[in-house]
Amino acid sequence: PYKFVAKTGNIQINTRSGIKDPVQVSADILQYLRTVAVEAMGEEPTGVVITVPAYFDDAQRQATKHAGELAGLNVLRLLNEPTAAAIAYGLDSKNEGTFLIYDLGGGTLDVSILRLAKGVFEVLSVSGDTSLGGDDFDNAIINWMIEDFKSESGVDLSQDTMALQRLKEEAEKAKIELSSSSQTDI
Repeated sequence: PYKFVAKTGNIQINTRSGIKDPVQVSADILQYLRTVAVEAMGEEPTGVVITVPAYFDDAQRQATKHAGELAGLNVLRLLNEPTAAAIAYGLDSKNEGTFLIYDLGGGTLDVSILRLAKGVFEVLSVSGDTSLGGDDFDNAIINWMIEDFKSESGVDLSQDTMALQRLKEEAEKAKIELSSSSQTDI
Protein backbone atom coordinates (compact mmCIF):
# COMPACT_ATOMS: atom_id res chain seq x y z
CA PRO A 1 0.00 0.00 0.00
CA TYR A 2 3.01 2.36 0.26
CA LYS A 3 4.83 4.02 -2.63
CA PHE A 4 7.79 6.31 -1.98
CA VAL A 5 8.02 9.51 -4.00
CA ALA A 6 10.10 12.67 -3.74
CA LYS A 7 8.22 15.98 -3.62
CA THR A 8 10.13 19.29 -3.51
CA GLY A 9 13.11 17.75 -1.72
CA ASN A 10 11.05 16.12 1.02
CA ILE A 11 10.25 12.44 1.18
CA GLN A 12 6.56 11.70 1.07
CA ILE A 13 4.80 8.40 0.81
CA ASN A 14 1.75 7.85 -1.36
CA THR A 15 -0.73 5.47 0.20
CA ARG A 16 -4.17 4.34 -0.82
CA SER A 17 -5.58 6.93 1.56
CA GLY A 18 -3.35 9.84 0.49
CA ILE A 19 0.15 11.17 1.16
CA LYS A 20 1.90 10.48 4.48
CA ASP A 21 5.24 11.56 5.85
CA PRO A 22 7.84 9.00 7.01
CA VAL A 23 7.02 9.57 10.70
CA GLN A 24 3.39 8.65 10.10
CA VAL A 25 4.41 5.55 8.12
CA SER A 26 6.67 4.55 11.03
CA ALA A 27 3.76 5.16 13.41
CA ASP A 28 1.55 2.90 11.27
CA ILE A 29 4.14 0.13 11.42
CA LEU A 30 4.57 0.55 15.19
CA GLN A 31 0.79 0.54 15.64
CA TYR A 32 0.64 -2.78 13.78
CA LEU A 33 3.43 -4.18 15.98
CA ARG A 34 1.58 -2.95 19.06
CA THR A 35 -1.53 -4.84 17.91
CA VAL A 36 0.50 -8.02 17.40
CA ALA A 37 2.08 -7.63 20.85
CA VAL A 38 -1.30 -7.13 22.53
CA GLU A 39 -2.65 -10.25 20.82
CA ALA A 40 0.40 -12.27 21.92
CA MET A 41 0.53 -10.95 25.52
CA GLY A 42 -3.18 -10.53 26.09
CA GLU A 43 -2.64 -7.05 27.49
CA GLU A 44 -1.40 -3.59 26.54
CA PRO A 45 2.33 -2.98 26.98
CA THR A 46 3.05 -0.48 29.75
CA GLY A 47 6.15 0.79 27.99
CA VAL A 48 8.43 0.07 25.07
CA VAL A 49 12.09 0.39 24.18
CA ILE A 50 12.74 1.02 20.49
CA THR A 51 16.06 0.27 18.83
CA VAL A 52 17.55 2.64 16.26
CA PRO A 53 20.67 2.50 14.09
CA ALA A 54 23.76 3.92 15.77
CA TYR A 55 24.18 6.52 13.03
CA PHE A 56 20.78 8.13 13.77
CA ASP A 57 21.18 11.79 14.71
CA ASP A 58 19.04 13.55 17.31
CA ALA A 59 16.37 14.58 14.77
CA GLN A 60 16.00 10.99 13.54
CA ARG A 61 15.83 9.70 17.12
CA GLN A 62 13.17 12.29 18.01
CA ALA A 63 11.18 11.39 14.88
CA THR A 64 11.30 7.72 15.91
CA LYS A 65 10.15 8.55 19.43
CA HIS A 66 7.36 10.73 18.02
CA ALA A 67 6.26 7.86 15.74
CA GLY A 68 6.04 5.60 18.79
CA GLU A 69 3.92 8.15 20.62
CA LEU A 70 1.65 8.56 17.56
CA ALA A 71 1.20 4.77 17.66
CA GLY A 72 -0.06 5.06 21.24
CA LEU A 73 3.09 3.66 22.82
CA ASN A 74 4.77 4.81 26.02
CA VAL A 75 8.34 5.11 24.69
CA LEU A 76 10.59 4.59 27.69
CA ARG A 77 13.86 4.76 25.83
CA LEU A 78 15.57 4.56 22.46
CA LEU A 79 18.54 2.20 22.33
CA ASN A 80 21.21 2.04 19.67
CA GLU A 81 21.09 -1.34 17.95
CA PRO A 82 24.62 -2.40 19.03
CA THR A 83 23.74 -1.58 22.65
CA ALA A 84 20.57 -3.65 22.37
CA ALA A 85 22.63 -6.48 20.87
CA ALA A 86 24.99 -6.37 23.86
CA ILE A 87 22.07 -6.63 26.27
CA ALA A 88 20.43 -9.42 24.25
CA TYR A 89 23.73 -11.30 24.12
CA GLY A 90 23.83 -11.34 27.89
CA LEU A 91 26.50 -8.80 28.64
CA ASP A 92 25.34 -8.21 32.17
CA SER A 93 26.39 -7.26 35.67
CA LYS A 94 28.84 -10.20 35.91
CA ASN A 95 31.04 -8.47 33.35
CA GLU A 96 32.80 -5.20 33.98
CA GLY A 97 34.94 -3.19 31.63
CA THR A 98 34.82 -1.33 28.35
CA PHE A 99 33.35 -3.16 25.38
CA LEU A 100 33.22 -2.54 21.64
CA ILE A 101 29.98 -3.86 20.15
CA TYR A 102 29.40 -3.85 16.41
CA ASP A 103 26.39 -4.64 14.31
CA LEU A 104 27.30 -5.47 10.71
CA GLY A 105 24.01 -5.48 8.86
CA GLY A 106 23.04 -5.67 5.23
CA GLY A 107 23.41 -1.96 4.64
CA THR A 108 25.30 -0.50 7.59
CA LEU A 109 28.00 -1.04 10.15
CA ASP A 110 26.97 0.30 13.58
CA VAL A 111 29.38 0.49 16.50
CA SER A 112 28.93 1.30 20.20
CA ILE A 113 31.56 1.57 22.90
CA LEU A 114 30.05 0.70 26.26
CA ARG A 115 31.39 0.79 29.79
CA LEU A 116 29.81 -1.62 32.24
CA ALA A 117 30.45 -1.05 35.93
CA LYS A 118 28.40 -2.29 38.88
CA GLY A 119 25.63 -3.51 36.56
CA VAL A 120 25.19 -0.12 34.86
CA PHE A 121 25.77 0.45 31.13
CA GLU A 122 27.29 3.76 30.10
CA VAL A 123 27.35 4.45 26.37
CA LEU A 124 30.66 6.19 25.68
CA SER A 125 30.35 6.54 21.92
CA VAL A 126 28.26 5.43 18.97
CA SER A 127 28.76 5.68 15.24
CA GLY A 128 27.68 4.08 12.03
CA ASP A 129 28.63 3.91 8.40
CA THR A 130 25.77 3.62 5.92
CA SER A 131 28.22 2.73 3.15
CA LEU A 132 29.66 -0.36 4.81
CA GLY A 133 27.47 -3.40 5.17
CA GLY A 134 26.95 -6.87 3.80
CA ASP A 135 25.47 -5.50 0.57
CA ASP A 136 28.67 -3.51 0.05
CA PHE A 137 30.74 -6.69 0.45
CA ASP A 138 28.47 -8.44 -2.07
CA ASN A 139 28.94 -5.57 -4.52
CA ALA A 140 32.73 -5.61 -4.11
CA ILE A 141 32.78 -9.33 -4.88
CA ILE A 142 30.47 -8.84 -7.88
CA ASN A 143 32.68 -6.05 -9.26
CA TRP A 144 35.76 -8.24 -8.79
CA MET A 145 34.07 -11.12 -10.64
CA ILE A 146 32.99 -8.81 -13.50
CA GLU A 147 36.51 -7.40 -13.90
CA ASP A 148 38.16 -10.83 -13.61
CA PHE A 149 35.82 -12.35 -16.21
CA LYS A 150 36.27 -9.35 -18.50
CA SER A 151 40.08 -9.56 -18.34
CA GLU A 152 40.02 -13.33 -19.06
CA SER A 153 37.33 -13.44 -21.75
CA GLY A 154 36.90 -9.87 -22.97
CA VAL A 155 33.19 -10.09 -22.16
CA ASP A 156 31.63 -7.40 -19.94
CA LEU A 157 28.84 -8.89 -17.82
CA SER A 158 27.91 -5.59 -16.16
CA GLN A 159 25.04 -4.92 -18.60
CA ASP A 160 23.57 -8.44 -18.56
CA THR A 161 20.79 -8.49 -15.95
CA MET A 162 20.56 -12.29 -15.82
CA ALA A 163 24.32 -12.61 -15.38
CA LEU A 164 24.27 -9.91 -12.66
CA GLN A 165 21.58 -11.82 -10.76
CA ARG A 166 23.64 -15.00 -10.92
CA LEU A 167 26.77 -13.11 -9.86
CA LYS A 168 24.86 -11.62 -6.90
CA GLU A 169 23.76 -15.08 -5.77
CA GLU A 170 27.32 -16.42 -6.08
CA ALA A 171 28.81 -13.37 -4.33
CA GLU A 172 26.46 -13.75 -1.36
CA LYS A 173 27.16 -17.49 -1.18
CA ALA A 174 30.92 -16.82 -1.26
CA LYS A 175 30.63 -14.14 1.43
CA ILE A 176 28.75 -16.52 3.71
CA GLU A 177 31.27 -19.32 3.11
CA LEU A 178 34.17 -16.93 3.81
CA SER A 179 32.64 -16.17 7.21
CA SER A 180 33.76 -19.60 8.40
CA SER A 181 36.47 -20.55 5.89
CA SER A 182 39.64 -18.92 4.59
CA GLN A 183 38.81 -19.62 0.94
CA THR A 184 35.97 -20.59 -1.37
CA ASP A 185 35.38 -21.41 -5.01
CA ILE A 186 33.11 -19.26 -7.17
